[in-house]
Amino acid sequence: MNQHTISRISISLLAIVLIIFGFYHFIYPQNLIGYLPSFLPSGNVWIYIPGAAFILAGIAFIINKQVRLAGYLLAILLLIFVLTIHLPNLINASSDENRQMALISLLKDTAIAAFALHIAANAKN
Repeated sequence: MNQHTISRISISLLAIVLIIFGFYHFIYPQNLIGYLPSFLPSGNVWIYIPGAAFILAGIAFIINKQVRLAGYLLAILLLIFVLTIHLPNLINASSDENRQMALISLLKDTAIAAFALHIAANAKN
């Protein structure tokens, strides 16, 4: 396999994961509502917006359209999650288990944001 094929497979795998995350936001918003930062008003709209963003980014990556924009916006969204959700949860964790989950989420979203930046920086469109 050449480098382009491997790259397309990697981007497609990320896109599938993003689409699944996005649908999860729509199917199970009650499981995510507790993660909303306290400065946001309550409501499922704050769960649905990132869900839609994940789905749209995944579609953009698969169809290879608006990849640069999708990658940069996805990275911004994930870094916002890191700074407003995962880092405060890590700092204020009430148990080792909660601290570990916050750290895993922080690292996961940071890694996906880095991959999204890489995709965006190398996009042809």
